[in-house]
Amino acid sequence: MGDSLILVGRVAGAFGVRGEVRITSFTADPLALLDYRELKREDGSPGLTLLSGRPAKGGLVVRAREVETREQAEGLRGLRLYIPRDILPEPDEDEFYVTDLIGLSVETPEGEPLGRVKHVQDFGAGDLLEIEPPEGASWYLPFTREAVPEVRIAEGRIVAVRPEEVE
Repeated sequence: MGDSLILVGRVAGAFGVRGEVRITSFTADPLALLDYRELKREDGSPGLTLLSGRPAKGGLVVRAREVETREQAEGLRGLRLYIPRDILPEPDEDEFYVTDLIGLSVETPEGEPLGRVKHVQDFGAGDLLEIEPPEGASWYLPFTREAVPEVRIAEGRIVAVRPEEVE
């Protein structure tokens, strides 16, 4: 993994008239973004350097070195913000980062292949795994204990129960 990036937030737009930026946080604790301070763009180039911030509904309101006006803040709307993977602590043995699920093979409890994890999305109601089957359209699987009873990172696979099979 080394220099891979982890998505931690997205610019939601401007806040007020003094160039503050609203950020939707994808971290368990939105204020953790302030600890990371230097957020990157998807290509690894500098994104926003956070100078200060406070909690707000769904995330943070921050001052960033690169933004001085409301127009600049508004112009960044939709910008995805990342941190380098290597600044995060290694997860405990039975823990993992959601990003680690991408690329894992997905199979039923009986061992039947369902596809691979293409993406992890959160549309506001919890994580969804986008599953890319061997053929056909990809589909979403709620990342819950019922739908995904086992995650075996070391083996490169997860065990999943397709939604129509969940009781």
